[in-house]
Amino acid sequence: MHKLTDLREILRYVPNYREKVFVVAVDGEVVEFEQFQNLLLDIALLRSLNIRVVLVHGAGHQIRRAAEEEGKPITNSDGTGVTDAYTLRLALNVSNRITHEILEGLAACDLRGACTNAVVAHPAGILRGVDMQNTGKVDRIDSAYLRTLLDNGIVPIVQPLGFDGEGHTFRLNSDAVAMHVALSLRAIKLVFITSRDGIERGGRLLRQLSVNEAEEILKQGREQLATDNVSKLEHAFRACEGGIERVHIINGRTDEGLLSEVFSPTGIGTLVYVNEYQSVRQAKKRDARTIQKLIEPSVKNDELLKRSRATIEKHIGDYYLFEIDGNPVGCVALHPYPEERKAELACLSVSDSYENRGIGRKLMNFVEKVARERGFKELFLLSTQAFNYFQQKGGFQEATPGDLPPARRQQWEASKRNSRVLVKPLQNAGAAAPGA
Repeated sequence: MHKLTDLREILRYVPNYREKVFVVAVDGEVVEFEQFQNLLLDIALLRSLNIRVVLVHGAGHQIRRAAEEEGKPITNSDGTGVTDAYTLRLALNVSNRITHEILEGLAACDLRGACTNAVVAHPAGILRGVDMQNTGKVDRIDSAYLRTLLDNGIVPIVQPLGFDGEGHTFRLNSDAVAMHVALSLRAIKLVFITSRDGIERGGRLLRQLSVNEAEEILKQGREQLATDNVSKLEHAFRACEGGIERVHIINGRTDEGLLSEVFSPTGIGTLVYVNEYQSVRQAKKRDARTIQKLIEPSVKNDELLKRSRATIEKHIGDYYLFEIDGNPVGCVALHPYPEERKAELACLSVSDSYENRGIGRKLMNFVEKVARERGFKELFLLSTQAFNYFQQKGGFQEATPGDLPPARRQQWEASKRNSRVLVKPLQNAGAAAPGA
């Protein structure tokens, strides 16, 4: 995390997370990273803040290696293919060893942990004519058992194994287990910790995906994803569909990665979200100082006209803020000129830390939508430096000062800034009177 904001960021989130459940799913490979003990320290911090944590671990990496060491390479190590008796034996041995390593690590952090048999499973059966043998499917999670452990300050450790009522053990996919555990406990977050930075498509890290965007990629772009990325995205999507608001996929090699992901509005990996993580809201009087701060760099660069706090407060109903997880990171204003049925897009500014993420374009599109809904026939703006941006991204066309409403033209002349005038007709504007 950025050290300057560590404590401040954490304290801001704590009230929302206290007594809530985080399900942290760790790939088997991650357990062997040098940074794994630091991850357990991050979990210790979460526990100290009264955040309840369930740990689910994978074992595919260790199963593959164990098979290779015995000279019997296997095709199914992730719990999705056929699990014969030999592979099941490896899975049992490897899973127990990983669980023991996690328990040792938790003890070093002064945390209590417990290995559980909370996953009730049944055979996957015969799929497409193939007997899956000892591969299973999650039937249900004994959530009461897990909650009892959590109520007593114990970190439950869930293996990629399931058990039926007759004592049979089945190999399971750990991503699926983590998803079912999160859904059964109504977790506030599900975090997948992997050897990748997140969901990568075509070599590019996808930082944020709505559940609809995730579904679209799974339908039409999964061939551009790594195999393990497909599993993570599929289960993230299903978790969101089931009611988990936030699913995170991060790299286990990143120091303090878990903290940076859950206690920061931008995070470090990929966020799959079900509700509107990014939103635009109308500003309130108390936001005047925030707006001043957001536009300050642009004012210094002579991109925007300086506005006093009193001026902003006077017209606060014209301003909108773009928030990421409750933090204002951008602003824009829509100043109406009802008699001419025109409106001005003004004061568009985005925090330096959030540039090049499409926020300016979203604010511009939002203002255009509002202007259309309010029945304006034209949107205009004045710009000294960003006119190319508005022409290329917003479809604005250059006009003349004579196209401005008379009152606004007087202000343009008085400012001596010689700003360029850009306009955009709103052909689909409604017929209702502005402000109705």
